[in-house]
Amino acid sequence: MDVTVHAPGELSAADRAAWAGLQARAWESGNDALANPFLSYGFTAAAGDCFGGVQVAVVRDRREGAGAADGGTAAAFFPFHRSPLGVGTAVGLGVSDCQGMVHDGDFRADPHELLRACGLAIWEFDHLAEEQRPFGAAATRWYASPVIDVGDGYERYLEGLRSRSPKLVRDLRRRERKLEREVGELRYVHDERDPDLLRTLMRWKSAQYRRTGRGDRFAQPELLGLVEQLFGAHEPECAGLLSVLYAGERPIAAHFGLRSQQVISCWFPAYDTDYSNLSPGMLLHLKMAEHAAASGQAYLDLGRGEMWYKDALKTRELRVGEGWVRRPHPVAFAHQARRGPLRALRRTVLGRPELRRPADRLLRRLGRLRSGSDA
Repeated sequence: MDVTVHAPGELSAADRAAWAGLQARAWESGNDALANPFLSYGFTAAAGDCFGGVQVAVVRDRREGAGAADGGTAAAFFPFHRSPLGVGTAVGLGVSDCQGMVHDGDFRADPHELLRACGLAIWEFDHLAEEQRPFGAAATRWYASPVIDVGDGYERYLEGLRSRSPKLVRDLRRRERKLEREVGELRYVHDERDPDLLRTLMRWKSAQYRRTGRGDRFAQPELLGLVEQLFGAHEPECAGLLSVLYAGERPIAAHFGLRSQQVISCWFPAYDTDYSNLSPGMLLHLKMAEHAAASGQAYLDLGRGEMWYKDALKTRELRVGEGWVRRPHPVAFAHQARRGPLRALRRTVLGRPELRRPADRLLRRLGRLRSGSDA
């Protein structure tokens, strides 16, 4: 195996096609996590344009007869962000919902040798794809990423939801009828192309971040640029998807995420708080599931994080890992010493309801104070 490192834009058309082919074969062989659009070339290239410092390691098989025409068959692609000191992180760390290498089923590599070839002392991740080689053993903690399966059709999904939560389905239907009576007929657009609606979604989401005491991600110019660039992406392996639920002519809920041919990766959902008592976000997710099934997609990945609506709508869970791989290097030790205690504290709070709930209440109280001071 030989490793070469490139900027995303330096990859040849043949390498990009090989990347897409590896994702397609992973799906066919049952490793569906690798078909996630966050692992695509399109997301990597867009992140490189907006954040800088993104590189891709191409691992080639140079055995005799193995793709001699292009210098060897690409057996794996490893996208990463590299700092000037050699600290590596997953592309879009803290933003991307699926991370790791894209590889074939037989791929094997020494992770430390791979880091050395990439000029990295350490590589940190927080959403490592399940069944990931060669980094899976380095995960210090695994988290649930809930999924809505629609591969057998929307009616089959809805039947299962009724069986698990009959009261929820009845209540959502009642709220849907009330919305139509009081506001206007519900209309859903699965792939909205109006950039003004994307800006509306981002305003709603920024207000939600402030209201709940979280940092406003859309205050970061790099993330704002990334979302706007991905909104215009239309590749089969990575396309931006803005879905909007209207009542009459008024948008009441929206979601922006990424889709591949098989998966919708949910990313930024939000709604108009004037209608929060009528569950517009839940109704939007049901419409998304219905249209995903009609489009031939297999599931919606709701993403890591404990939220009641995810638990209510899911059919199963994938897993994503958190951790790092490091070589014996001073930079690696310094980075882990700085980041380790913060991660441990966060894991402790999130893993214990008696700590998580008071922390969430405190953040919301601070959010209300901050929103009041902004008014």
